[in-house]
Amino acid sequence: MRLFVALDLDEEIRRRIALYLEGLAGLAPDARWAKAESLHVTLKFIGELPEDEIPGLHDVLATIQAKPFSLAFHGYGFFPTARAPRVFWLGMTAGEELPNLAARVDTALSALKIPREEHPFTPHLTLARSGSGAPRLRPEGRSGATFERLQKQLAAMATPDFGTMTAREFFLYRSQLSPGGSRYSKLASFALED
Repeated sequence: MRLFVALDLDEEIRRRIALYLEGLAGLAPDARWAKAESLHVTLKFIGELPEDEIPGLHDVLATIQAKPFSLAFHGYGFFPTARAPRVFWLGMTAGEELPNLAARVDTALSALKIPREEHPFTPHLTLARSGSGAPRLRPEGRSGATFERLQKQLAAMATPDFGTMTAREFFLYRSQLSPGGSRYSKLASFALED
């Protein structure tokens, strides 16, 4: 099973992001756009594990203690850079609570021999990816053609703000790959308590 740990979004924030995506998707038709119902804040990608290891994951994740915290969703950007974009993302602000929770999840899962993260935690929601793994080339040889129209339109718009929510739990998710994109299902929830 392909597994990861993440926060879910409040429905009102998800609705606002869905409207935003509807308005932008036509500006980058070659991109693979995320479905709003699939958006989540990834804390840790686990990868492939046999189903019989899920009880151990559950037990370890249940030991994590953290308090509820606020997440504000606003702004956007491109990975790896705006000049050579392959991923269009939406930003968020959460204070130290969010990276601390991600670090606790990473540390807890390392006890089960799940490799630790090598890169710093960068909170974001992936909204779209370029059509292929490699950047597209414009006729003159520069990368970034997939998102060129989108970037021009975004530069003329106000910075988006989708609101604030309180994270009160995190989830163990299963990801199932399919031709229509990944499908996510929640296998377990873990409360963040005061």
